[in-house]
Amino acid sequence: MSKIDEAKMFLADVGMPIQQQTDIAALTLLTLAHVAPDDSWKDASNEWIRIHDVIQFAENIYGRHYAENTRETIRKNCMHQFRLAALIEDNGKATNSPNYRYRITDEALSLVRAIPVDRYRDELARFKMYHDSLIEMYRSKKTMEKMPVRINGQDLHFSPGKHNKLQKAIIEEFAPRFAPHSECLYVGDTTNKDMVKNVEKLSELGFEITLHDKMPDVVLYMPDKNWIYFIEAVTSVGPVSPKRIMEIEEMTENVTAGKVYVTAFPDIATYKKFAAELAWETEVWLSELPDHMIHLNGDKFIGPRDQS
Repeated sequence: MSKIDEAKMFLADVGMPIQQQTDIAALTLLTLAHVAPDDSWKDASNEWIRIHDVIQFAENIYGRHYAENTRETIRKNCMHQFRLAALIEDNGKATNSPNYRYRITDEALSLVRAIPVDRYRDELARFKMYHDSLIEMYRSKKTMEKMPVRINGQDLHFSPGKHNKLQKAIIEEFAPRFAPHSECLYVGDTTNKDMVKNVEKLSELGFEITLHDKMPDVVLYMPDKNWIYFIEAVTSVGPVSPKRIMEIEEMTENVTAGKVYVTAFPDIATYKKFAAELAWETEVWLSELPDHMIHLNGDKFIGPRDQS
């Protein structure tokens, strides 16, 4: 029996659905275990790997070519399902981070190393006995890693990562100070792109959203002033530039509410990196200095100040 067939057998034995017993699923498991055709399963390891490593391992070690656009298939049909079954875990980074990694759990590794020796059936029975509790344990671990946030009176959770940490600050720190009593109409998460998306209210305000439109990271609406805040959370890319304003203006050409453009940064150092890209007549907010705003060419703010 080939290593790919043995990997398929393993996936069937642990109860994975037929969709997760394919060649690509087997090669994903073999990459995670770092097992080549002539290797012994007892030497399997659980080092951290990327999705791209599966494509490279499949081609370089097993001679199977998969295009780069296969990565999303591997993510959704293999990694996601393996994680739900407590076969693998991730390293807690944001899913769009270049440092995001997966590995086999220690419990599953013990079973993998028993393929196909005599003790495999005993190890399989032991794994299945604790399988439900393992799933719950790893699910609880993921929940603990997430960041709780209260949006529109509802308790939600952001996935971990710098970008979501900044979005959490926008909701909890920026909004009460500079958009009091506002409603969050849209906010995405690195794993749940449309965590909050009030399509009905957005349409009522005149938004025309297509599948090709990239929404701002956070959209707030202040009904008492009829203002809409378009907020980009920037830790590495995507400030409110002149080009970005044009994109949002096209998306909101039928919106009559006042539009406020804000770029949020975690700190001054990040702001300085993007200062030259920012559009005039926009606002800047730094989560490390939450009580203050930077107004780019805001002539309405020019004038003597009360120094008392």
